[in-house]
Amino acid sequence: MDVRAAGGSPNNFAKLTPISIIHCKYMAQELKFKGTALFTGRQLLPGSMVLITTNSGKVLDIVHESSAGEDVRLLNGIITPGFVNTHCHLELSHMKGVIPEGTGLPAFLTSVMEKRGQQDHAAQQEAISRADVAMWESGISAVGDICNGTATLAQKQHTKLYYHSFIESMGFIPAAAQSRYDYSMDILHQFRTLNSPMHTCSVVPHAPYSVSSELFALLAGTPDNTPVSIHNQECEAENTLYQDKTGAFLDFYAHFGMDASAFTPPGTNSLPAWLPWFKHLPVILVHNTYSTASDIAFTKEQAPKAWWCLCPQANLYIEKRLPDVALLRSHASAITLGTDSLASNHSLSVWQEIQAIRKQFPEISLEEILQWATLNGAEALGITHTYGGFEKDKQPGITLISETESRRIL
Repeated sequence: MDVRAAGGSPNNFAKLTPISIIHCKYMAQELKFKGTALFTGRQLLPGSMVLITTNSGKVLDIVHESSAGEDVRLLNGIITPGFVNTHCHLELSHMKGVIPEGTGLPAFLTSVMEKRGQQDHAAQQEAISRADVAMWESGISAVGDICNGTATLAQKQHTKLYYHSFIESMGFIPAAAQSRYDYSMDILHQFRTLNSPMHTCSVVPHAPYSVSSELFALLAGTPDNTPVSIHNQECEAENTLYQDKTGAFLDFYAHFGMDASAFTPPGTNSLPAWLPWFKHLPVILVHNTYSTASDIAFTKEQAPKAWWCLCPQANLYIEKRLPDVALLRSHASAITLGTDSLASNHSLSVWQEIQAIRKQFPEISLEEILQWATLNGAEALGITHTYGGFEKDKQPGITLISETESRRIL
Protein backbone atom coordinates (compact mmCIF):
# COMPACT_ATOMS: atom_id res chain seq x y z
CA MET A 1 0.00 0.00 0.00
CA ASP A 2 1.38 3.48 -0.77
CA VAL A 3 0.51 6.79 0.80
CA ARG A 4 -2.39 7.40 -1.60
CA ALA A 5 -4.34 4.86 0.40
CA ALA A 6 -3.93 7.19 3.37
CA GLY A 7 -5.16 10.19 1.46
CA GLY A 8 -1.86 11.71 0.32
CA SER A 9 0.87 11.63 -2.32
CA PRO A 10 3.77 9.16 -2.04
CA ASN A 11 6.23 11.75 -3.30
CA ASN A 12 5.01 15.00 -1.77
CA PHE A 13 3.93 15.03 1.84
CA ALA A 14 3.40 18.76 1.58
CA LYS A 15 0.20 18.11 -0.40
CA LEU A 16 -1.36 16.19 2.49
CA THR A 17 -4.35 17.98 3.94
CA PRO A 18 -3.24 19.90 7.07
CA ILE A 19 -4.79 18.62 10.26
CA SER A 20 -4.67 20.73 13.38
CA ILE A 21 -3.51 19.19 16.63
CA ILE A 22 -6.39 18.85 19.04
CA HIS A 23 -5.48 20.07 22.50
CA CYS A 24 -6.99 17.62 24.90
CA LYS A 25 -6.65 16.31 28.40
CA TYR A 26 -5.27 12.81 28.13
CA MET A 27 -6.56 9.96 30.21
CA ALA A 28 -4.11 8.93 32.90
CA GLN A 29 -2.99 5.68 31.24
CA GLU A 30 -4.12 6.06 27.63
CA LEU A 31 -2.91 8.18 24.70
CA LYS A 32 -4.41 8.15 21.21
CA PHE A 33 -2.63 9.18 18.00
CA LYS A 34 -4.05 9.61 14.50
CA GLY A 35 -1.91 10.73 11.56
CA THR A 36 -2.33 10.95 7.80
CA ALA A 37 -1.24 7.29 7.78
CA LEU A 38 -0.01 4.74 10.31
CA PHE A 39 2.90 2.39 9.67
CA THR A 40 2.86 -0.66 11.94
CA GLY A 41 6.36 -1.99 11.21
CA ARG A 42 5.01 -4.19 8.43
CA GLN A 43 2.12 -2.35 6.82
CA LEU A 44 1.10 1.20 5.97
CA LEU A 45 -2.47 1.70 7.20
CA PRO A 46 -4.79 4.55 6.17
CA GLY A 47 -5.25 7.67 8.22
CA SER A 48 -8.52 6.41 9.65
CA MET A 49 -6.61 4.15 12.06
CA VAL A 50 -5.72 5.24 15.58
CA LEU A 51 -2.78 4.08 17.70
CA ILE A 52 -3.54 3.69 21.40
CA THR A 53 -0.72 3.49 23.96
CA THR A 54 -0.10 3.98 27.64
CA ASN A 55 1.41 7.30 28.65
CA SER A 56 4.81 5.59 28.70
CA GLY A 57 4.40 4.46 25.08
CA LYS A 58 3.48 0.79 25.53
CA VAL A 59 1.18 -0.26 22.69
CA LEU A 60 -2.37 -1.14 23.70
CA ASP A 61 -4.21 -1.34 20.37
CA ILE A 62 -4.78 -0.04 16.85
CA VAL A 63 -8.44 0.72 16.14
CA HIS A 64 -10.57 2.49 13.56
CA GLU A 65 -11.29 6.12 14.35
CA SER A 66 -14.98 5.28 14.74
CA SER A 67 -14.08 3.13 17.75
CA ALA A 68 -11.38 5.33 19.25
CA GLY A 69 -13.60 7.55 21.36
CA GLU A 70 -12.57 11.03 22.47
CA ASP A 71 -9.24 12.75 23.09
CA VAL A 72 -7.55 11.58 19.87
CA ARG A 73 -4.45 13.60 19.05
CA LEU A 74 -4.41 14.48 15.35
CA LEU A 75 -1.00 14.77 13.69
CA ASN A 76 -0.01 16.03 10.24
CA GLY A 77 2.26 13.25 9.03
CA ILE A 78 2.82 9.51 9.04
CA ILE A 79 3.11 7.83 12.43
CA THR A 80 5.75 5.09 12.59
CA PRO A 81 7.56 3.06 15.25
CA GLY A 82 10.87 4.52 16.37
CA PHE A 83 13.64 3.94 13.85
CA VAL A 84 16.44 1.41 14.36
CA ASN A 85 19.87 2.62 13.23
CA THR A 86 21.80 -0.62 12.76
CA HIS A 87 25.18 0.98 12.01
CA CYS A 88 26.62 4.05 13.69
CA HIS A 89 30.01 5.29 14.93
CA LEU A 90 28.96 7.56 17.80
CA GLU A 91 32.57 7.84 18.98
CA LEU A 92 33.50 9.74 15.77
CA SER A 93 30.89 12.48 16.30
CA HIS A 94 33.65 15.05 16.97
CA MET A 95 34.94 14.56 13.40
CA LYS A 96 31.99 16.16 11.60
CA GLY A 97 33.29 18.07 8.56
CA VAL A 98 36.93 17.11 9.21
CA ILE A 99 37.35 14.82 6.18
CA PRO A 100 36.39 16.06 2.68
CA GLU A 101 33.92 14.14 0.55
CA GLY A 102 34.86 11.80 -2.28
CA THR A 103 38.30 10.68 -1.11
CA GLY A 104 37.63 6.95 -1.51
CA LEU A 105 37.77 4.53 1.40
CA PRO A 106 41.53 3.93 1.89
CA ALA A 107 42.22 7.68 2.01
CA PHE A 108 39.20 8.21 4.26
CA LEU A 109 40.44 5.55 6.70
CA THR A 110 43.89 7.11 6.71
CA SER A 111 42.40 10.49 7.69
CA VAL A 112 40.26 8.95 10.43
CA MET A 113 43.23 7.14 11.95
CA GLU A 114 45.46 10.21 11.82
CA LYS A 115 42.93 12.84 12.95
CA ARG A 116 40.53 11.14 15.37
CA GLY A 117 42.67 12.01 18.40
CA GLN A 118 43.18 15.70 17.58
CA GLN A 119 40.34 17.01 19.80
CA ASP A 120 40.51 16.83 23.56
CA HIS A 121 38.41 14.42 25.61
CA ALA A 122 35.87 17.04 26.73
CA ALA A 123 35.17 18.14 23.14
CA GLN A 124 34.69 14.52 22.05
CA GLN A 125 32.30 13.85 24.92
CA GLU A 126 30.28 16.96 24.13
CA ALA A 127 29.97 15.91 20.47
CA ILE A 128 28.93 12.38 21.48
CA SER A 129 26.23 13.77 23.77
CA ARG A 130 24.87 16.13 21.08
CA ALA A 131 24.72 13.32 18.52
CA ASP A 132 22.99 10.96 20.95
CA VAL A 133 20.29 13.54 21.76
CA ALA A 134 19.86 14.44 18.08
CA MET A 135 19.24 10.79 17.17
CA TRP A 136 16.63 10.48 19.92
CA GLU A 137 14.84 13.68 18.91
CA SER A 138 14.81 12.64 15.23
CA GLY A 139 12.84 9.52 16.12
CA ILE A 140 15.55 6.86 16.45
CA SER A 141 14.90 4.43 19.31
CA ALA A 142 17.72 1.87 19.00
CA VAL A 143 21.26 1.92 17.64
CA GLY A 144 23.90 -0.62 16.63
CA ASP A 145 27.03 1.34 17.55
CA ILE A 146 30.63 0.60 16.58
CA CYS A 147 33.19 1.06 19.37
CA ASN A 148 36.99 1.00 19.13
CA GLY A 149 37.41 2.17 22.70
CA THR A 150 35.37 3.33 25.69
CA ALA A 151 34.66 6.89 24.51
CA THR A 152 30.87 6.32 24.42
CA LEU A 153 30.67 4.43 27.70
CA ALA A 154 29.75 7.46 29.81
CA GLN A 155 26.95 8.59 27.47
CA LYS A 156 25.46 5.11 27.41
CA GLN A 157 25.06 5.16 31.18
CA HIS A 158 22.22 7.70 30.98
CA THR A 159 20.95 7.78 27.38
CA LYS A 160 17.31 7.34 26.39
CA LEU A 161 18.35 5.23 23.39
CA TYR A 162 18.81 1.47 23.34
CA TYR A 163 22.36 0.62 22.23
CA HIS A 164 24.00 -2.57 21.09
CA SER A 165 27.72 -1.79 21.21
CA PHE A 166 29.76 -3.64 18.59
CA ILE A 167 33.28 -3.76 20.04
CA GLU A 168 35.39 -3.70 16.91
CA SER A 169 38.56 -5.80 16.69
CA MET A 170 41.20 -5.31 14.03
CA GLY A 171 44.68 -6.58 13.24
CA PHE A 172 45.95 -7.78 9.87
CA ILE A 173 49.24 -9.24 11.15
CA PRO A 174 48.74 -12.91 12.14
CA ALA A 175 51.28 -12.83 14.98
CA ALA A 176 49.36 -10.02 16.67
CA ALA A 177 45.96 -11.76 16.56
CA GLN A 178 45.88 -12.86 20.20
CA SER A 179 46.99 -9.50 21.58
CA ARG A 180 44.45 -7.63 19.43
CA TYR A 181 41.72 -10.03 20.51
CA ASP A 182 42.64 -9.64 24.19
CA TYR A 183 42.56 -5.84 23.83
CA SER A 184 39.07 -5.95 22.30
CA MET A 185 37.83 -8.38 24.95
CA ASP A 186 39.00 -5.99 27.67
CA ILE A 187 36.90 -3.23 26.10
CA LEU A 188 33.96 -5.64 25.82
CA HIS A 189 34.15 -6.40 29.54
CA GLN A 190 34.10 -2.68 30.34
CA PHE A 191 30.93 -2.21 28.29
CA ARG A 192 29.37 -5.22 29.99
CA THR A 193 29.68 -3.40 33.32
CA LEU A 194 26.79 -1.17 32.19
CA ASN A 195 24.46 -4.04 33.13
CA SER A 196 21.47 -2.16 31.73
CA PRO A 197 18.37 -3.44 29.91
CA MET A 198 19.02 -0.58 27.46
CA HIS A 199 22.42 -1.94 26.46
CA THR A 200 23.98 -5.13 25.05
CA CYS A 201 27.32 -5.75 23.37
CA SER A 202 29.41 -8.17 21.32
CA VAL A 203 32.94 -8.27 19.93
CA VAL A 204 33.15 -8.21 16.12
CA PRO A 205 35.62 -7.97 13.20
CA HIS A 206 36.18 -4.54 11.66
CA ALA A 207 36.56 -5.48 7.98
CA PRO A 208 38.15 -8.14 5.75
CA TYR A 209 41.09 -5.86 4.88
CA SER A 210 41.92 -5.27 8.57
CA VAL A 211 41.42 -8.71 10.16
CA SER A 212 43.74 -11.71 9.72
CA SER A 213 42.36 -15.23 9.40
CA GLU A 214 43.82 -15.94 12.86
CA LEU A 215 41.87 -13.05 14.38
CA PHE A 216 38.72 -14.09 12.47
CA ALA A 217 39.05 -17.53 14.07
CA LEU A 218 39.33 -16.08 17.58
CA LEU A 219 36.33 -13.82 17.07
CA ALA A 220 34.23 -16.62 15.58
CA GLY A 221 34.97 -18.78 18.62
CA THR A 222 33.83 -16.22 21.18
CA PRO A 223 30.94 -17.72 23.18
CA ASP A 224 27.58 -15.96 23.64
CA ASN A 225 28.56 -13.31 21.13
CA THR A 226 25.71 -12.12 18.90
CA PRO A 227 24.94 -10.43 16.68
CA VAL A 228 28.06 -9.97 14.56
CA SER A 229 28.64 -6.87 12.44
CA ILE A 230 31.31 -6.23 9.79
CA HIS A 231 32.12 -3.56 7.22
CA ASN A 232 31.69 -5.45 3.93
CA GLN A 233 32.89 -4.62 0.41
CA GLU A 234 32.74 -0.88 0.95
CA CYS A 235 35.25 -0.25 -1.83
CA GLU A 236 36.62 -2.03 -4.91
CA ALA A 237 40.10 -2.27 -3.36
CA GLU A 238 38.82 -4.77 -0.79
CA ASN A 239 37.86 -7.25 -3.50
CA THR A 240 41.07 -6.76 -5.51
CA LEU A 241 43.11 -7.38 -2.35
CA TYR A 242 41.46 -10.77 -1.98
CA GLN A 243 41.47 -11.56 -5.69
CA ASP A 244 45.16 -10.99 -6.46
CA LYS A 245 46.68 -8.85 -3.67
CA THR A 246 46.69 -5.63 -5.66
CA GLY A 247 45.06 -2.25 -5.17
CA ALA A 248 45.01 0.74 -2.82
CA PHE A 249 45.15 -1.21 0.44
CA LEU A 250 48.79 -2.15 -0.23
CA ASP A 251 49.65 1.56 -0.11
CA PHE A 252 47.49 1.89 3.02
CA TYR A 253 49.49 -0.85 4.78
CA ALA A 254 52.80 0.67 3.68
CA HIS A 255 51.75 4.11 4.93
CA PHE A 256 51.21 2.75 8.45
CA GLY A 257 54.19 0.38 8.37
CA MET A 258 52.01 -2.74 8.41
CA ASP A 259 53.60 -5.96 7.16
CA ALA A 260 51.08 -7.65 4.84
CA SER A 261 53.50 -10.26 3.53
CA ALA A 262 51.73 -13.09 5.36
CA PHE A 263 48.45 -12.49 3.53
CA THR A 264 47.83 -14.93 0.68
CA PRO A 265 44.93 -13.93 -1.58
CA PRO A 266 42.32 -16.67 -1.97
CA GLY A 267 41.51 -15.56 -5.52
CA THR A 268 37.90 -14.64 -4.76
CA ASN A 269 36.00 -11.57 -3.66
CA SER A 270 36.47 -10.87 0.03
CA LEU A 271 33.06 -12.05 1.27
CA PRO A 272 33.35 -15.78 0.44
CA ALA A 273 36.72 -15.89 2.18
CA TRP A 274 35.56 -14.83 5.65
CA LEU A 275 31.78 -15.41 5.84
CA PRO A 276 32.00 -19.17 6.62
CA TRP A 277 33.48 -18.26 10.02
CA PHE A 278 30.10 -16.80 11.02
CA LYS A 279 27.62 -18.77 8.91
CA HIS A 280 25.62 -20.02 11.89
CA LEU A 281 25.35 -16.60 13.58
CA PRO A 282 23.23 -13.50 12.97
CA VAL A 283 25.56 -11.25 10.97
CA ILE A 284 25.03 -7.69 9.76
CA LEU A 285 26.91 -6.88 6.54
CA VAL A 286 27.45 -3.13 6.40
CA HIS A 287 27.75 -0.94 3.26
CA ASN A 288 27.99 -3.66 0.55
CA THR A 289 28.81 -1.06 -2.07
CA TYR A 290 30.70 -3.54 -4.26
CA SER A 291 28.81 -6.76 -3.44
CA THR A 292 27.97 -8.80 -6.53
CA ALA A 293 25.20 -11.22 -7.43
CA SER A 294 27.50 -14.16 -6.66
CA ASP A 295 28.33 -12.66 -3.24
CA ILE A 296 24.64 -12.27 -2.42
CA ALA A 297 23.82 -15.80 -3.60
CA PHE A 298 26.73 -17.19 -1.56
CA THR A 299 25.51 -15.38 1.53
CA LYS A 300 21.96 -16.60 1.10
CA GLU A 301 23.19 -20.18 0.92
CA GLN A 302 25.90 -20.05 3.61
CA ALA A 303 24.53 -17.54 6.13
CA PRO A 304 20.72 -17.54 6.26
CA LYS A 305 20.75 -15.19 9.26
CA ALA A 306 22.61 -12.42 7.39
CA TRP A 307 21.31 -8.86 7.12
CA TRP A 308 22.42 -6.28 4.56
CA CYS A 309 22.77 -2.83 6.14
CA LEU A 310 22.67 0.16 3.79
CA CYS A 311 24.24 3.52 4.71
CA PRO A 312 23.60 5.41 1.46
CA GLN A 313 24.64 8.89 2.53
CA ALA A 314 28.00 7.63 3.83
CA ASN A 315 28.55 5.66 0.61
CA LEU A 316 27.97 8.84 -1.39
CA TYR A 317 30.15 10.86 0.98
CA ILE A 318 33.14 8.49 0.76
CA GLU A 319 32.91 6.63 -2.56
CA LYS A 320 30.25 8.65 -4.46
CA ARG A 321 28.55 5.35 -5.21
CA LEU A 322 25.58 3.39 -3.87
CA PRO A 323 25.16 -0.38 -3.46
CA ASP A 324 23.10 -2.22 -6.06
CA VAL A 325 19.88 -2.05 -4.05
CA ALA A 326 17.83 -3.52 -6.89
CA LEU A 327 20.14 -6.56 -6.94
CA LEU A 328 19.73 -7.06 -3.18
CA ARG A 329 15.95 -6.81 -3.46
CA SER A 330 15.84 -9.22 -6.40
CA HIS A 331 17.50 -11.85 -4.19
CA ALA A 332 14.92 -11.25 -1.45
CA SER A 333 17.70 -10.09 0.85
CA ALA A 334 16.92 -8.81 4.35
CA ILE A 335 17.83 -5.11 4.39
CA THR A 336 18.37 -2.69 7.28
CA LEU A 337 19.50 0.94 7.45
CA GLY A 338 22.36 2.75 9.17
CA THR A 339 23.81 6.24 9.29
CA ASP A 340 27.54 5.50 9.69
CA SER A 341 29.32 8.41 11.44
CA LEU A 342 29.43 12.19 11.39
CA ALA A 343 32.91 11.80 9.91
CA SER A 344 31.20 10.41 6.79
CA ASN A 345 27.74 11.96 6.96
CA HIS A 346 26.11 15.33 7.56
CA SER A 347 23.63 13.96 10.11
CA LEU A 348 22.71 10.78 11.99
CA SER A 349 19.14 10.70 10.70
CA VAL A 350 17.55 7.46 9.51
CA TRP A 351 14.84 9.53 7.82
CA GLN A 352 17.51 11.28 5.73
CA GLU A 353 18.84 7.85 4.72
CA ILE A 354 15.30 6.88 3.67
CA GLN A 355 15.02 10.09 1.63
CA ALA A 356 18.33 9.35 -0.10
CA ILE A 357 17.10 5.89 -1.11
CA ARG A 358 13.76 7.26 -2.34
CA LYS A 359 15.58 9.82 -4.47
CA GLN A 360 17.82 7.22 -6.14
CA PHE A 361 15.30 4.36 -6.25
CA PRO A 362 11.80 5.88 -6.61
CA GLU A 363 10.36 2.51 -7.61
CA ILE A 364 10.76 1.19 -4.04
CA SER A 365 7.66 1.85 -1.97
CA LEU A 366 7.84 3.90 1.20
CA GLU A 367 6.16 1.01 3.01
CA GLU A 368 9.06 -1.33 2.17
CA ILE A 369 11.79 1.12 3.16
CA LEU A 370 10.06 1.91 6.45
CA GLN A 371 10.15 -1.80 7.28
CA TRP A 372 13.92 -1.76 6.68
CA ALA A 373 14.16 1.16 9.13
CA THR A 374 12.02 -0.38 11.88
CA LEU A 375 11.15 -4.08 12.08
CA ASN A 376 14.12 -5.34 10.05
CA GLY A 377 16.56 -3.36 12.16
CA ALA A 378 15.00 -4.66 15.36
CA GLU A 379 15.21 -8.24 14.08
CA ALA A 380 18.87 -7.79 13.10
CA LEU A 381 19.74 -6.53 16.60
CA GLY A 382 17.53 -9.16 18.28
CA ILE A 383 15.27 -6.65 20.03
CA THR A 384 11.82 -7.28 18.54
CA HIS A 385 10.43 -7.93 22.02
CA THR A 386 10.36 -4.13 22.46
CA TYR A 387 11.25 -2.37 19.21
CA GLY A 388 10.38 -2.36 15.52
CA GLY A 389 6.58 -2.42 15.44
CA PHE A 390 3.28 -1.34 16.93
CA GLU A 391 2.31 -4.69 18.41
CA LYS A 392 0.54 -5.06 21.75
CA ASP A 393 2.83 -4.54 24.77
CA LYS A 394 5.81 -3.38 22.70
CA GLN A 395 7.30 0.02 23.49
CA PRO A 396 9.09 0.98 20.26
CA GLY A 397 8.83 4.76 20.50
CA ILE A 398 6.56 6.85 18.29
CA THR A 399 7.96 8.90 15.42
CA LEU A 400 6.21 11.35 13.08
CA ILE A 401 7.53 11.82 9.55
CA SER A 402 6.78 14.57 7.05
CA GLU A 403 8.40 15.47 3.75
CA THR A 404 11.12 17.49 5.46
CA GLU A 405 11.77 15.87 8.83
CA SER A 406 11.21 13.14 11.35
CA ARG A 407 10.65 13.86 15.03
CA ARG A 408 9.86 11.95 18.17
CA ILE A 409 6.30 12.13 19.51
CA LEU A 410 6.71 9.74 22.46
